[in-house]
Amino acid sequence: MLNDACAKFGIFPELDVACKTGNKKCNKGFHLDALEDAMIRDWDLDFFMNPPYSQVEQWIAKAYYEHRKHNVNALSLVYSKTDTKWWHKYVEGKAEVHFIEGRIKFLKNGVKSKNSAPYPSCWIIYRKKSNGT
Repeated sequence: MLNDACAKFGIFPELDVACKTGNKKCNKGFHLDALEDAMIRDWDLDFFMNPPYSQVEQWIAKAYYEHRKHNVNALSLVYSKTDTKWWHKYVEGKAEVHFIEGRIKFLKNGVKSKNSAPYPSCWIIYRKKSNGT
């Protein structure tokens, strides 16, 4: 799924900021289950993010600010709750949004889950600004 999105949107992240051991999607990663707290690290490379559902607001805020601070591309897979404050503060009018048809299924230890995600999902993209724009 991620490889297809990278090709479709022309973003090839180098850093997975919210990965789990054995499930890193990029060459580099900050592990959720290790002592690598992504919230206090710089995200200064193009990054991919699929944050925990329970903390989407703080992760999307961090993604927005890191994108602006370091002028990097961000490709985020999150649930699409367009009625939330975080959506209007960090997404609406600030990012590209591409909704995913149907409910996605996550992988656990390389095996697709039998259950679908509890919410619809979308890709949120913050694009790097080119020089002169």
